[in-house]
Amino acid sequence: MDPAHASAQAEALVGIDDVQKSLNRSRASVYRYTNTDPRNLNPPFNPRKLNPEYRSDQKDPLMFHPNEVARFAKDVLRIKEVTVEVLNSPSTATQQILGSIFEELRLIRTHLEASGASTSDLSARLDQQDRPAA
Repeated sequence: MDPAHASAQAEALVGIDDVQKSLNRSRASVYRYTNTDPRNLNPPFNPRKLNPEYRSDQKDPLMFHPNEVARFAKDVLRIKEVTVEVLNSPSTATQQILGSIFEELRLIRTHLEASGASTSDLSARLDQQDRPAA
């Protein structure tokens, strides 16, 4: 999975506060509904619980896919109309730097394509630079 796709996917997830607002339940209720286990970081899917996304560390915050929140609200809580709103979070310094790097790489690619250099030409040039002068 490319970093841009992973970042976009992570931005589409919602946290406990958003789930609480969507379900109109208390924070404690949302935690009770959530499929967690202190002995198992990522327990198997439970259709009667609200299943969080994969976590790599116990300290990672619980994040939920909007479709999972909607499924839980309809199937378990029997809420007829469910609206889960995903808002874009303000960009962080890391996201801004990655955006700048991505833009720079795009400019380099455009420049190389405009100059007519192919990847084999670049490989040949690099080989010539690596060779010691005779």
